[in-house]
Amino acid sequence: MVELRADCANCVGLCCVSLKFKKSAHFAITKPSGQQCPHQRADHYCGIHDSLRDKGFKGCTIYDCFGAGQRIVHEMFGGQDWRAAPEMLGAFPVLRSLHEMLWYLTEVVAVVPAMRDEAERVIEATDELAKKVTADLDIGQHRELVGDLLLRASASVRGEDQAYRDALLIGRDLSGQDLQRAGMRGAYLSGANLSGADLRLADLLGAETHDTNLAGADLSTSLFLTQDQVNAANGDSATRLPDRLTRPAHYR
Repeated sequence: MVELRADCANCVGLCCVSLKFKKSAHFAITKPSGQQCPHQRADHYCGIHDSLRDKGFKGCTIYDCFGAGQRIVHEMFGGQDWRAAPEMLGAFPVLRSLHEMLWYLTEVVAVVPAMRDEAERVIEATDELAKKVTADLDIGQHRELVGDLLLRASASVRGEDQAYRDALLIGRDLSGQDLQRAGMRGAYLSGANLSGADLRLADLLGAETHDTNLAGADLSTSLFLTQDQVNAANGDSATRLPDRLTRPAHYR
């Protein structure tokens, strides 16, 4: 299985060039896709890495590529620089999307034994697409196939409850709530207070978590939670996360 955790030391700073961002609360400047960030050094590392949040680049500390960066550089372009192989800039976000699918599918294999064989077949198909990734590779139909599988997997683990799906919960006080097995995929949780909430087996696929308060919350078995969702939220030493996720440095 390919590595699905970002290894920036084995990348060439693709996210600093390939991605676009707009001046906002998350970025101090506007940068179009394909333009190098002014803070990227010649060795590809970020010149303000240790003070990104202080300098207005909180978005950079949230982003996670699911390991797509190091894979595209070494497996697909033989360790080349993006300057020598600019086509990797367009292929990178497509591969990142495929790796995100792999992240979810490997979770299905781990937590839904009845769907393990099906999920492993889809993992193989996803990885085959990844091996021939290009900027114009159409993955829409495959995304729908994966989405259907994830929806069925979620229902098999926690039931059909979708009470909070796509719910507008911005700034809501849900502190201490029992949200076990809640269907919260696609929910807008920006600024919501989920401190002390029980989110075990809650489906959080695609939930928006910017500045969500997760202090003391239990997400230890939350479904389809990603590193960038955790990075976007605020937590503390008592926040319980799934084993395969890393506690962000700003969780104090």
